[in-house]
Amino acid sequence: MTIAMPGWARIALTAALALGLAGCIDAKVDIEVLSQTTARATLTQDMGADFYAMVKMSAEEADQADGDLFCDEGRLTENADGSATCVITEEGPFADLNLGSEEDPGVTFTRAGPGLVRVALDTSEMAAELGAEEQMDEETRQMMQAFFSGHAITLRIGGGVITETNMEKAEDGAAEMVIPFLDMINGTLDMPDELYAVVRVR
Repeated sequence: MTIAMPGWARIALTAALALGLAGCIDAKVDIEVLSQTTARATLTQDMGADFYAMVKMSAEEADQADGDLFCDEGRLTENADGSATCVITEEGPFADLNLGSEEDPGVTFTRAGPGLVRVALDTSEMAAELGAEEQMDEETRQMMQAFFSGHAITLRIGGGVITETNMEKAEDGAAEMVIPFLDMINGTLDMPDELYAVVRVR
């Protein structure tokens, strides 16, 4: 049985773009397989102090609650240094996990044997979400590179023993991949069309 849900990397990417390219965001997608039918998915987005101040001001001018332009679907934390963190967490059957998005499916959970679940992320169209570099004028390209330089999406899959993966193994045993935003912008993203990990449920 295969169940699909929206691509977490695509959600994080869309959220960054929705902030008018001023969203210097680092995003972390953490998928924890709990059983052969359920999982916990957490999307964490961190925004720097300067950019969060701009977003907060825009929200107030638009007569919205503080932070609504950044974190209207999750739990917002305003940090002591002026930065902000938005966390969206869902837990339940695979088909119910969407973090409030109606995007096309991008992540699949597939039973891979007794106690095994294969989690896969379609990455084939990730670069297209930002647009190829040759489609941008020079001013836009430079602005994109300045805003997103040093920022990335981190994908983690865990919840049990990783028996097979084409991602890196983290120190805690999870499968992990760091995807720099600039690689997507510049069209230099070097990864397979699918990232996956097979998890033996504890």
